[in-house]
Amino acid sequence: MRPTATAKAALIAAATALIASSVTAQTRMPSHDFSIADALSAPLPSDMVAAPKGGRAAWVYNAAGVRNVWVAEPGPRGALVGRALTTYSGDDGEDLGELAWDAAGGRVFYSRGGSLEGGGPVNIMSRPSGAEPQRVWVVGLDGGAPKLIGPGHSPAPSPKGDVVAFIQGGQVFTADLKEPGAPNPLIQTRGEIAAIAWSPDGSRLAFVSNRGDHVLIGVYDRTSRTIAWMAPSTDTDTAPEWSPDGKRLAFVRTPAATPSAFVARREGRAWAIWVADPATGAAHAVWTADPGRGSVFHPALSERVLYWGKGDRLVFPWEKTGWLNLYSIPAAGGAAQALTPGAFEVFNLALTPGGGEMIYSANGADTDRYHLWRVPVGGEQAPRALTEGHGIEDYPVATSGGAVLALHSDARNALRPVTVEGSGSMHDLTPGVIPAAFPAAKLVEPTAVTFTAADGQTVHGQLFLPAHPRPGAGPALLFFHGGPIRQMLVGWHPMDAYNFMYAMNQYLANEGYVVLSVNYRGGIGYGLDYREAINFGPDGASEYNDIVGAATYLRARKDVDPARIGIWGGSYGGLMTALGLSRASNLLAAGVDYAGVHDWRKMLPFLDAPEAAKGAAERAYASSAIATVETWRSPVLFVHADDDRNVPFNQTVEMVEALRKHGVQVEQIIIPDEIHDLLRRNSWMTLFNATDDFFARKLGAP
Repeated sequence: MRPTATAKAALIAAATALIASSVTAQTRMPSHDFSIADALSAPLPSDMVAAPKGGRAAWVYNAAGVRNVWVAEPGPRGALVGRALTTYSGDDGEDLGELAWDAAGGRVFYSRGGSLEGGGPVNIMSRPSGAEPQRVWVVGLDGGAPKLIGPGHSPAPSPKGDVVAFIQGGQVFTADLKEPGAPNPLIQTRGEIAAIAWSPDGSRLAFVSNRGDHVLIGVYDRTSRTIAWMAPSTDTDTAPEWSPDGKRLAFVRTPAATPSAFVARREGRAWAIWVADPATGAAHAVWTADPGRGSVFHPALSERVLYWGKGDRLVFPWEKTGWLNLYSIPAAGGAAQALTPGAFEVFNLALTPGGGEMIYSANGADTDRYHLWRVPVGGEQAPRALTEGHGIEDYPVATSGGAVLALHSDARNALRPVTVEGSGSMHDLTPGVIPAAFPAAKLVEPTAVTFTAADGQTVHGQLFLPAHPRPGAGPALLFFHGGPIRQMLVGWHPMDAYNFMYAMNQYLANEGYVVLSVNYRGGIGYGLDYREAINFGPDGASEYNDIVGAATYLRARKDVDPARIGIWGGSYGGLMTALGLSRASNLLAAGVDYAGVHDWRKMLPFLDAPEAAKGAAERAYASSAIATVETWRSPVLFVHADDDRNVPFNQTVEMVEALRKHGVQVEQIIIPDEIHDLLRRNSWMTLFNATDDFFARKLGAP
């Protein structure tokens, strides 16, 4: 008896469903203990800033893509207690940050919307009406609703408490805080204003004006309504820092025509610190870096570069010894005093109220962990450790009440804001905010490892071993961070993208993969020579040697199947993924490339300019993955947001077309209207779920 057409269709559908479920069971095995969503479930703190009065601090919590302002303030027994100030909801891609307190310490200003990394408004939700503008808001401590100040970003409340300045369209506007109304333009000048800073009495406003081929610092006088330019030159002036009495302004001057950030710069024309009279603009250099190491300016991760401390001393980071340490000089000029000597690097910095001490994070005790230290600005005493052990502490702030706050994590416990006690113990400011689904007890502890690159360079990394090891050899993955001026740690990372990627590596290890997270040359944490690697990037792709060394390291392990090694990463990590697949498909079986650079010549068009070094453009192309696409054999998944303002989307378009011509298996996930930093939680889930599925299919489920 023949089945009817309807019955036949039903049988086909049933058979198809059965096959699909069987394939899914084989290739999309769930993790043993938790999901990707569980690993990402802890809210991520950022943007912590201390109030000038009241002993308070504020920060941003990002919970599953929902960003809100939180505050910590003294409780009934004096201990700081955290609570939410805003109640935004929904994974809507609205970035929130750039927090700033008013002079009284009773209100918090912030920017919301668009990309706070630069680039202005974005339409991540694909609204038919277009992108919403970035806006400046203010919220009080009384629990009232936030109030709109106006379109713009980077709010800077005046110390007088009368107005708030902010940037809109590259110019400065102000809004009256006593008689609310429409914001008014304050400074409309040539170029794009990139930063603003009030004098201590609120009578003047310093600003950085980017003119394209040079950068100036101007000072606006509120009384005379005039602008004075601080010793204008063809160079790049940044980081304006007011003296405590407001009578002087210090800044950093770096020489014009600085080489590309992706080419090694171990020495060059020296940078300097200048001090100006803000009324007249007359200025002079009070200190100039020595020739050789440290002559090229390299900042710490902290947003501020200069700190005007007690005793009329200026504190700054410098690589005189090949390591980024803190130094101080008399503001009138003189020799630099080393505050933090040693073979380690400082990262985020804070000046205590009164300016007597610097609090900083550094990897002095443990290369792949950050801890907190404090040191007097005059170097009268040696640095003193505030924290130690197996945790990670970063982004310190010093409150007006004398407390030290920071962001703290370890290998298993998620990043959270804490008070650092004098004994080195830490008090959680927001107990109970980590959801029950967060799998702290089920995570593995990665191990810091080193291995040898193909050219003999020692390379650093963190090794994640499977939570549930099985007999025999299984699949393994190489992970490469972005930047490249970044460093992955043996714990939850203080920066958002790398925090999320650490979660993904933990998930993959729980699934059964051996994961090696590689801190390749070009990154921070291991000194100037490691970061400023010879023949790096468009100048020779020497970092490819680290890929080969990492793959060789995994292939030598008995728990790794050499035929089942994959590679993944984002941004510069995407570049590393493509570089590895295009030159070493015999070592790497598959890869996931998020927003990678594939053609240096198109990424850096100035290499083709008449004044560029001879052969630079040709060398850049030869250093790119696109140049060796004919040896690419392994399947690849490309993921890219098509409103990326950091890596042009065409980098992926060009590579996909080239691989299609060579018959390589190409899959792609395009996220319309998202940006490079992936503002939505849903976008991160898209990337990670696709990565998990792709490797399960191409490497075989662990």
